[in-house]
Amino acid sequence: MILLEGERVTKNFGGLRAVANVDFHLNQGEIVGLIGPNGAGKTTLFSLIAGSVPTSSGTIRFKGENITGMKPNKICRKGIVRTFQAGSLFVKLTVRENVLLGVLYGTAGRTLSAAKAGQETVELLELVALSDRGELLAKELPIAAQKRLEIARSLATKPNLLLLDEVMAGLNHTEVAQSLELIKKIRNNGVTVFMIEHVMKAIMGISDRIIVLHHGEKIAEGKPEKIAKSRTVVRVYLGE
Repeated sequence: MILLEGERVTKNFGGLRAVANVDFHLNQGEIVGLIGPNGAGKTTLFSLIAGSVPTSSGTIRFKGENITGMKPNKICRKGIVRTFQAGSLFVKLTVRENVLLGVLYGTAGRTLSAAKAGQETVELLELVALSDRGELLAKELPIAAQKRLEIARSLATKPNLLLLDEVMAGLNHTEVAQSLELIKKIRNNGVTVFMIEHVMKAIMGISDRIIVLHHGEKIAEGKPEKIAKSRTVVRVYLGE
């Protein structure tokens, strides 16, 4: 089942075409990687999907519904949530409060008691291995833990699709391995994952498919083994 699809999605910033007529789709239950050199348009494409930046042209559909031009809050309510490369935590709130806010925001259309909200918060903290740090301020966490906290807060809204923007940037080998295991758990819990990543070994190892952008255009798509052997991808992405 196709969960998300885009047709000729384009974004212009003045005379700069950041995303150019990109077609893409994600099937339910997939982990799809999005790669390309810096400035390729990857984060812009995420912003178009999430509604934080309006498209110049093209169509984006989620579960068959046209979401092009919808506001970010409405798209989140539909079931799409994203993380940010630079992070967007409430740094003066505790770890637990950050996740609880996500849980409460995700209650649209359902009745949630304080006890149930608290239980969902506990479960999410357990999922991202932050149970013992719930009362720390978010800003007191090391970078790897902050990234996991942002994922937990995103999952608190109960999404069908999670957009991950470089969640492994700046992590060491052990932390990257832990992030990969977490992403696998998220997918096994029924959430489709679309992820931007520059850690090539990681994204090649976890993705079902990979989409490659260059200068805003899609230049390749396929299984990781196909992408790794593509002369075009090697030339533009690895500089060889």
